[in-house]
Amino acid sequence: MMRYLQKLGKSLMLPVSCLPVCGILMGLGYALCPATMQGGDIVGFLPTVGLFLVKAGGALIDNMALLFAVGVAVGMADDHDGTAGLAGLVSWLMMTTLLSTSVVTTIIPAIAENQSATIAFNKIQNPFIGIIAGLIAGACYNRFKSTKLPDVLAFFSGKRSVAIVTAVVSILASVVLLFVWPILFGALVALGKSIVSLDYVGAGIYAFLNRLLIPTGLHHALNNVFWFDTIGLGDLTHFWAGDVTGANNVTWSLGMYMSGFFPCMMFGIPGAALAMIQSAKTNKRKLAIGLVGSAALCAFICGVTEPFEFAFMFLAPGLYLIYALLYGVFTVITGMLGFRAGFSFSAGLTDLIFSAQLPAAAKTWLILPLGLAAFVVFYLVFRFAITKFNLKTPGREDDDDAAEMKIELANNDYTGMARIILEGCGGAANIETADNCITRLRLEVKDRLLVDEKKIKSAGVAGVIRPGKSSVQVVIGPKVQFVADEFNKLLK
Repeated sequence: MMRYLQKLGKSLMLPVSCLPVCGILMGLGYALCPATMQGGDIVGFLPTVGLFLVKAGGALIDNMALLFAVGVAVGMADDHDGTAGLAGLVSWLMMTTLLSTSVVTTIIPAIAENQSATIAFNKIQNPFIGIIAGLIAGACYNRFKSTKLPDVLAFFSGKRSVAIVTAVVSILASVVLLFVWPILFGALVALGKSIVSLDYVGAGIYAFLNRLLIPTGLHHALNNVFWFDTIGLGDLTHFWAGDVTGANNVTWSLGMYMSGFFPCMMFGIPGAALAMIQSAKTNKRKLAIGLVGSAALCAFICGVTEPFEFAFMFLAPGLYLIYALLYGVFTVITGMLGFRAGFSFSAGLTDLIFSAQLPAAAKTWLILPLGLAAFVVFYLVFRFAITKFNLKTPGREDDDDAAEMKIELANNDYTGMARIILEGCGGAANIETADNCITRLRLEVKDRLLVDEKKIKSAGVAGVIRPGKSSVQVVIGPKVQFVADEFNKLLK
């Protein structure tokens, strides 16, 4: 199971890598064009440029779930073929259409009278559904990519059958979600209502669950309870409407369900990112800086946290649980100290500056000591957990040893090397799956007794590793992609 989650985590790296630049664009855009966030006319050159940047960044951020559907499908496919990406798109379109509010309320009219269920299906286009679509497509591709049909249907054989099968499976998945999704969503709404009476502790529990549920999309259920007017709270709507505690039915400390996110997103995530970078292997540190460093900058400027969170949540789920707990702790502390700020987009610097002008804002200067504390705590906790438990955060994967990155092949005859390796593995008929990491060709064979390690080594490779009964890893070095490409051509 852990291996499957790690494969999923790696599959998310491709779509996640698209997001940091979008967050930076949106942060710059909001700074140039406050009206994009606060409302009002957009007049002048710089505000127009700001609007342009916000829309450019939002083009991907707002469609992140769709990126996951395609990216996960390609990543989970054995040979990373683009056909799987097309199938992921098919699955996404199928499920989000069948589970849209308009379709669902037509099929089951009673849902239109259930506010919680209606909200649930309004939020169906979320990362959880995107990941499910990608997993369905990847599984269908791996299973049916070589399907042979009768001559009359031969046109739909092989990879052409993948999208068709994916569509059928997606319909079945939609039927299941039609009943399961509103139940889960409703249960979380009920949970949200039950913790409102717990005051600051309840706010901490909410923040913890908000982060914990990010990969499922179900955090929207709790957001509707605390931020909007689902049960009469509306922390976000009242805050931006200019209300204050004790007026206009605001019976709670206004802003308490948003304020705790600011120190965590603006300073905690950069601290955690620094821990990941320093914990990365030396030869992968620059890659870690590129991924989590840019993601931390996004979180600080405009509170876009998904590039950081999806970079490790499936690689190290235990660490993600700790991450969510830290949000809960800091939300309680922030609430008790009286720091109050709100957001209309997310808890970044941009929203902090704008919300500081509102009547409910209080002690905004506390962001500095709170932020410093969050940076230090997130850094220390992440650094300890990563090194103590050898967690596979970005830059710490098993397959990127520095020694293997320095391997130089005896020759550049990649086709010849691939042919010898294939012969040593018992031929194409004995290969179950073929993949590669950054330095190794990773194979699954049908009959391990047919594998001749001496033959494989005669190709000039650095070594052969047998981590499992049916697993063979051929250590090639940083030029493994060229050998893998030729190997896959021979398989076809």
